[in-house]
Amino acid sequence: MSKTTKIESDPARRRLMQMAHRDRSAMAIASGLSVLSALLWLPQAWLVSRLLAALVEGRAPVPGAPVAAGAFITLGVLRHLLDVLAGRRAFGIGQRLIERERFDLVERESLASPLIGNGQTSAALATLLAGKLDALLPWASRYRLAAVRVAIIPAVILVVVASMSWLAGMVLLVAGPLIPVFMALIGIAARQASERQMAATGTLNSTLLEWLNAAADIRLLNAEQQTVDRFRQSAETLRSKTMEVLRIAFLSSTVLELFSAIGIALVAVYVGFALLGTFSFGAYETPLTVAEGIFILLLAPDFFQPLRDLAAAWHDKAAALAVAGELAERDREPAPRILGRGARADSRPAGALTIATRGLRYEAGGREITFPDIEIMPGEKVAISGPSGAGKTTLIGLLCGLARPSSGRVEIGGKPLGDDLADAWRGTIGFVGQHPHMLNASLRANIALSGERLDRAGLDAALAAAAADGVVATLPRGADTRLGENGSGVSGGEARRLTIARAIYADAKVVFADEPTADLDAATAEQVVEALEAIGRQGATLVVATHDPRLIARFDRVIALEGGR
Repeated sequence: MSKTTKIESDPARRRLMQMAHRDRSAMAIASGLSVLSALLWLPQAWLVSRLLAALVEGRAPVPGAPVAAGAFITLGVLRHLLDVLAGRRAFGIGQRLIERERFDLVERESLASPLIGNGQTSAALATLLAGKLDALLPWASRYRLAAVRVAIIPAVILVVVASMSWLAGMVLLVAGPLIPVFMALIGIAARQASERQMAATGTLNSTLLEWLNAAADIRLLNAEQQTVDRFRQSAETLRSKTMEVLRIAFLSSTVLELFSAIGIALVAVYVGFALLGTFSFGAYETPLTVAEGIFILLLAPDFFQPLRDLAAAWHDKAAALAVAGELAERDREPAPRILGRGARADSRPAGALTIATRGLRYEAGGREITFPDIEIMPGEKVAISGPSGAGKTTLIGLLCGLARPSSGRVEIGGKPLGDDLADAWRGTIGFVGQHPHMLNASLRANIALSGERLDRAGLDAALAAAAADGVVATLPRGADTRLGENGSGVSGGEARRLTIARAIYADAKVVFADEPTADLDAATAEQVVEALEAIGRQGATLVVATHDPRLIARFDRVIALEGGR
C-alpha cells in the first residue's frame, strides 16, 4: 500500500489535513516569514566568519568591523521581528481553527435529536470542547511552522556547506536523515500514548459527572468510600498514561540530541584538523580557509535546529492526531438531526392549529416504528398509550420536530412540518418531560426563560394555575431562590409542576407531556394531573404520552400504540 493511500485511509490524518487545508493560504504566509527569519542567519554567520578570519589572519576585515557589527545587529533585529510576526500569525491561525472547530461541534451537537443517544456523555463532550480541542493550538502554531522549516532550512544549509566542503556536507547528509527516521518510529508510540491519555481524561470526567449526579444515592447506600477508591484508581490510571506520554517525549528529545551532537562534533573535528593542515582532503581544489571553516562551524548547529524544533513539537502533532481521531469518529457517526435550526423560519403560527400525521414511519438503531394516521383538533386532550417501547416518546418527538421521520410527514395546520416551519412551531408549544431541565438561575428565570421584561403578575398567575405556588412558599428565598441544573431544592413532582407553569406563562398553544406521572406517588401525581388540566381549561391542545390509567381516563381521546404500530 502506498503512503498516500495509508494517509487517506487514516481518518485522524485525513481530518487533520482538512483542518490544515482550510488555512493553507494564511499558514503559507506565516511559514514564509518563519523560513525567511531562519535564513537570515546565513548572512549573519558570513559576517561573523569574515570578521573572525581577519582577526586570526591579522588583516583588516572586509567589510570593516563597525559596518559588519551594524549589519549583524540589523539582520538580528529583522530576524527577531520576522520570527515574532510569524509566531503571532500562526498563533492567530490556531485560535481561529479551534474557534471554528468548537463552533462546528457545538452546532452539530445542538442539532442532534434527543430521541437517539450517541453514546457520548455531556462530560465527554465538555472535555472535548473545553480541553482537548486546545491541543490543536500547539500543532497549528508550532508544529506546522517547524515542519515547513525542516523541509527547507537543512537543504539550503546543506547546499551551502557542500559548496565549500564535500566531506562536511556528507557528514550532515548522513546524520540529518537519521533523526526523522527515529522520530517517525517514536511518533507511532507517541500518538498511541496520546490517544490513551485523552481517552482516560474523558472517562474520568464522565465518571465524575455520573457520581455527582448520583451523590444522594451514593450517600444513601453508604458507598462513599468505594466511590472514592474507584475515583482514586481512575485518577491513578490517568496519571500513569500521562507519564507514559512524557516518557516518550523525553525519549524523542534524547534521540535528537544524540544524533545532532554526533553530527556537529564530526563537522567540528574535520574543520579543526583541516585548518591545522592535518587533513588535506574534504574540500575542493583549494584547502579549507579559516573563513570557510568558521562559516561551516556556525552553520552546522543551525542545520539541526529545525530538526530540534520539529522534535520539540512532535508530541503536539501526536496530541492533535488524537483529537482529530475523536472528531473524525463523531463525523463518521452523526446523530439524527432535529428539524429546523439554521433554516429560514416562517413567522410564528397564529392561534391553535390542527396536528396530523400521514404515513409516518421512523427507523433508528435497527428498529422501525410505523404510526397510525392521526388528527388532533385544536383544544383537544389526547392521551397516547401503549406498553414500554411502543413508540410513545418517539411519536411525541416527531410531533415536536425533534427528529426527522424515515417516511411520511407531520402536518401542522395543513402544512408539512419541515425545516422552514419547525422553529416557528416549537415557539408555540410547551413540553413537560420526566426529568425537567432547570437553568442554574432563579425560579423566576426558570419560569420566564426570556430576556424580555418579566411579567410578575403573569408569573404568579402561571404558578397558581399549575398549583406550584405552594412550591415557591417552601423555598428559602421564594421565587428568587436559585435552582441548580438538576432542580436542587425541589422534588421531581414539583419540578414537573414548575415546567407546566413555564408552559402556561409562555401561553403555549400546544403542550406535549411525556410520562408526566411516572415514578410519582398518588398524591403528587394527582397534583401534576390537575396542573395539566389547568392547561386544557385555558384552551391549549394537550397531548400526553402515558400508560397511567388514571391519567388516560381524564382525557378526551386515546391513541393506542402496540407492536410498533
